[in-house]
Amino acid sequence: MANITLVDDDENIVASVSLALESHGHKVVAYHDGATGLEALESSPPDLAILDVKMPRMDGMEVLRRLRQTSQIPVIMLTSKDEEIDEILGFNLGADDYIHKPFSQRLLIERVKALLRRSGGDGGEPEPSAETSGKAIRRGKLVMDPARHESTWDGKAVKLTVTEFLLLQALAQRPGFVKSRDNLMDAAYDDQVYVDDRTIDSHVKRMRKKFRVVDPEFDAIETLYGVGYRYRES
Repeated sequence: MANITLVDDDENIVASVSLALESHGHKVVAYHDGATGLEALESSPPDLAILDVKMPRMDGMEVLRRLRQTSQIPVIMLTSKDEEIDEILGFNLGADDYIHKPFSQRLLIERVKALLRRSGGDGGEPEPSAETSGKAIRRGKLVMDPARHESTWDGKAVKLTVTEFLLLQALAQRPGFVKSRDNLMDAAYDDQVYVDDRTIDSHVKRMRKKFRVVDPEFDAIETLYGVGYRYRES
């Protein structure tokens, strides 16, 4: 169903995860250190990547940081650490999802399935919202194409991750209307995935930075402290 790159130095995890994913029809290519994994991800981008945080030669956070300079492929991070700061850092760097070790194979399969469905990496088109039905969204300088998962600002391409795109789409669908963090969580994540408020904040912060690269005056995403966010159409 999908090409998946797994980067983890734990041979037992590589074997069990590969077996589980392959049993569901996916093709898995595994690497055991971050530097080799990054080279493979850049030369042959898969439909989805699964990265361990702690690895030799280059840790997962650095792999993700470098990968996001050129690619927006969906990324799930694996970590044996139970420190919240690692999860927030991962989301700030552009991770789409996070799974803590030890985890069940069923949980991983469901997370992979949900992320592939959102990105269109399962062989189909990305899921359009009921309000847009896959049609392009035009809001001032912003143009979003849900069918292609592409966005531009004033004619300049802005590369967003799957999660960032879905968050912005939820906001841009109804300019001026406030979306709570729970609303945005529902728009960007599968029902079986829970993330906290700071995760949504991290995605929005990163998204703003990307738009300010092409327009330093970008201020279309407005924060209403204690309430949520809204899209302000100029």
